[in-house]
Amino acid sequence: MGQCYGKNVSVAEGGVQTAVEAPDPRHTPATSVNGGVSGGGNVPSVRNTPAHSSANSPWRSPLPAGIAPSPARSTPRRFFRRPFPPPSPAKHIKASLAKRLGPSKPKEGPIPEDGAEAERPLDKSFGYGKNFGAKYELGKEVGRGHFGHTCSARAKKGEIKGQQVAVKIISKAKMTTAISIEDVRREVKILKALSGHKNLVKFFDACEDANNVYIVMELCEGGELLDRILSKGGRYTEDDAKFIVVQILSVVAFCHLQGVVHRDLKPENFLFTTREEDAPMKLIDFGLSDFIRPDERLNDIVGSAYYVAPEVLHRSYSMEADIWSIGVISYILLCGSRPFWARTESGIFRAVLRADPNFEDAPWPSVSPQAKDFVKRLLNKDHRKRMTAAQALTHPWLWDENRPVPLDILVYKVVKAYLRATPLKRSALKALSKALTEDELLYLRSQFSLLEPSKDGRISLENFRMALVRNATDAMKESRVPEILNSMDQLSYRKMDFDEFCAAAMSTYQLEALEGWEQIASSAFEYFEQEGNRVISVEELAREMSLGPTAHTILREWIRPTDGKLSFLGYTKFLHGVTLRSTNTRHH
Repeated sequence: MGQCYGKNVSVAEGGVQTAVEAPDPRHTPATSVNGGVSGGGNVPSVRNTPAHSSANSPWRSPLPAGIAPSPARSTPRRFFRRPFPPPSPAKHIKASLAKRLGPSKPKEGPIPEDGAEAERPLDKSFGYGKNFGAKYELGKEVGRGHFGHTCSARAKKGEIKGQQVAVKIISKAKMTTAISIEDVRREVKILKALSGHKNLVKFFDACEDANNVYIVMELCEGGELLDRILSKGGRYTEDDAKFIVVQILSVVAFCHLQGVVHRDLKPENFLFTTREEDAPMKLIDFGLSDFIRPDERLNDIVGSAYYVAPEVLHRSYSMEADIWSIGVISYILLCGSRPFWARTESGIFRAVLRADPNFEDAPWPSVSPQAKDFVKRLLNKDHRKRMTAAQALTHPWLWDENRPVPLDILVYKVVKAYLRATPLKRSALKALSKALTEDELLYLRSQFSLLEPSKDGRISLENFRMALVRNATDAMKESRVPEILNSMDQLSYRKMDFDEFCAAAMSTYQLEALEGWEQIASSAFEYFEQEGNRVISVEELAREMSLGPTAHTILREWIRPTDGKLSFLGYTKFLHGVTLRSTNTRHH
């Protein structure tokens, strides 16, 4: 599947209204550094034909005809064995892509009269080096897309002299809009700014001439993850799947900490460095990636249909969308089929929005409970309840005490909210933290340790600042991640021990996704009754939750009439707050 660019999405019985890119017309060979994406990568490719043959599908042998049995409300399962015709492009693809791609032919119209302002030509100068031919000797083509192609090359000069590299060649003639030009600039900027992670493709250079932009990167010759999935008959053992998933989570946690969301995570975008079975993987193709500021929500529909998160279709999403895609990949690795499948893009989107993944059919009964829990916690339709990439590495299915856990940007966000909370809210959170399971404490201990507490076992704002400094790249500055420290200035005047850190750094929404949530909440309420529960009026509770008078009727049900304190229902609702809306209209 290619990238999706669309309008507002509405769910109806007839299907999901959206716009999606057609599948890329050619499957890129395994040596491609950009996984089959066109030379422009972030500039989508379009085909005008309404349907494509299976020979042109980027999935060389995904799924057979026929649907496996599945429970109600679960999606049909399709296995990676034989080719099948890919979904046809959505009808309004041309209109939705017009702004990005520009017209397919020169605009027709009268010649401007004297004095009339002519259309300003696009500036296709990128400021990159002009000496590509002197520095690199091009080799054979290893991949081709709609906007260009990828070749192997040998470096003739510089630090990598004699080294084989991959060169992504993007035709300037295909850059027909300012948006498409900016897409290329952003891809190079992200590749250059994200540096240093072992599972991220290395960026070496960017050059240009009158006709093309050349992005020079590490050459990965081990093939795509997709090819290896197919070579294994579509399914990995749990141990082999862990080896893959850990690498994916590690590099995505790194990107998220830097404030970069990938937005197109799929097996085609992970390449192995060599053909060896235990070769490391590299994340490639940042053509759809973007910098994202703290607490920012994105609204453009991009990605690949089988891996797109529900909130992306609702046009309000953040880094959690990448986690959903990792959940889809994990599901495929463990059972050999996609969790959401249909013959059309609108059908796929309808399944993503409304259906549940199938965990009943073979081989799921033979998969460990920990592995199933892991996948379910990534494929939660409520993005707030999904684990982060760093959290997922501490999940019981993957936990390895000898493997370091990356710093989690979520800690900064939730601690900021805790510092701004009222005394009653902090008391409620402290009670909840006392009921945490050992598995949840494992994650919190790892994050607390990364902040390097002082000898007295406490942390301050300086600990949070230095932890960011130790992990900083240029991307972090671009995405303005350090700005989050400005809203944590209350820690400038005091310190926080581990117990309070647990209360501040945990996510109530994520805890609600646990199978043992009811027991955790019950235990937490007992602590709250002893130490934090107090008499509160409906009006005061409304002020605590920043709600207006219209919420009083609901809030009254949360207060016990016997003593005027929060009931168990009121406590659990108060923990994360509510949003009351008279309509289902979403804020953009």
